Amino acid sequence: MIIPKSIVSTLKNTAKKLTGIKKRQFMAEAVNNLGKGAQRAAERQLNWCRNTIIKGQKELASGINCIDNFSARGRKKAEEKNPNLIKDIEAIVEDNYQADPSLKSERAYLKITAPEIRRQLKNRFGYSETQLPSLTTIRKKLNLNGYHLKKVRKTLPKKNYLKQTLSLKIYQK
Repeated sequence: MIIPKSIVSTLKNTAKKLTGIKKRQFMAEAVNNLGKGAQRAAERQLNWCRNTIIKGQKELASGINCIDNFSARGRKKAEEKNPNLIKDIEAIVEDNYQADPSLKSERAYLKITAPEIRRQLKNRFGYSETQLPSLTTIRKKLNLNGYHLKKVRKTLPKKNYLKQTLSLKIYQK
């Protein structure tokens, strides 16, 4: 079956404007009106998924609409998998942070690294390797909770330069 080009553009444009249940029902009605072999033709010429068309046809036949569960998609946050994760990280960090040495901001800087926090989560709190988040995730959670990984400079390095003295000024002329 070949769908005429004038109908193809109309069907594609209409399907792009619809979403969810309305889109599936439109696709199913269009295929039903085109007749036998229209599912495959719609798949080839309109780039429509046959599973979506079939789902729409079943919805039309039964009168029951399938509800899309968008909230169940994607990866869950680390805190959702391990509810105590943030508390455990804060317990480890509690002894290892300090205020900004220049006192210019209210940030708390850490003296401990993310790999060490991960190691301590495993040793102190008994997290298995599969339960532990990645180092990037640990860094992000620390930053979101106000802890920033930064090397704290303890002393200023000495500068190696000659002081301007009277004898030095004479030789430079």
